[in-house]
Amino acid sequence: MSSADIPAVMKDDTLTIIAVSLIAAIIADVLHEAIGHAALALLMGAQSGMLSSVAWSSSYESRLVAAGGTLVNLAAGAIFWWMLRRAGNSSATTRFFLLLCTAFNLFDGTGYFFFSGVTNFGDWARVIANSHPHWLWRIVLLIGGIASYYGAVLLVGVGYVREFGVRAQDARMLPLTIVPYVCAIALIAFSGLFNPIGMMLVWQSALPATAGAYCGLLWFRYYIPEGTSLGRSAKTISRSYAWIVSSGTLVVLFIAVFGRGITVSVHN
Repeated sequence: MSSADIPAVMKDDTLTIIAVSLIAAIIADVLHEAIGHAALALLMGAQSGMLSSVAWSSSYESRLVAAGGTLVNLAAGAIFWWMLRRAGNSSATTRFFLLLCTAFNLFDGTGYFFFSGVTNFGDWARVIANSHPHWLWRIVLLIGGIASYYGAVLLVGVGYVREFGVRAQDARMLPLTIVPYVCAIALIAFSGLFNPIGMMLVWQSALPATAGAYCGLLWFRYYIPEGTSLGRSAKTISRSYAWIVSSGTLVVLFIAVFGRGITVSVHN
């Protein structure tokens, strides 16, 4: 066999993967905190609050507001998946973006059930705080979290195979999964350094929730159903300066504005 007969190893552009990963992580975080918590709280009667990349803090308390971040992430994950399935003529980079948005939002949403069920901390711990028997509700969260998270893992795994023509054992799978995971954690960790609520919240909730929720990216390839067909020919993610510049701009704004915190108030 000559060297010409050996297929070239497909390599995706790492800078573009990083850029897409950071934008997708920003979107998932803003949807959770700004839309799911802050906007819902203000619509329901909250007069003011502090919004940052790691939390929404307000004197207004509501089970719906506590659940809002998760519910918005789940709805967004479904919408991004729908967009992905209809993005047949889009570039590999655009489809990778939609797939990561699906993964981050679904993992955030389903992972929070499990996180609060195990730790009795965070959004869903507040949702079930006054529910009795409390131990039973924690078990429901735990079981529901495991089942729904597993479903999200399968969906994302199938998406990788069908959208990028990459199989579980391919070396190409590693940068397409590990890089987004590391980028999301680094983004939340760094932006959390500047939050006005305090670092304890970052260590207790934001980082464990992010690292735990997105860990499905590290092992979903072991659970991709056998026989999942390659829906597309393998196409690499090429260098895109538009994505890179957009990502850099958004990251700076995210950290400088959202990371530092915004005081939001409603004037009657």
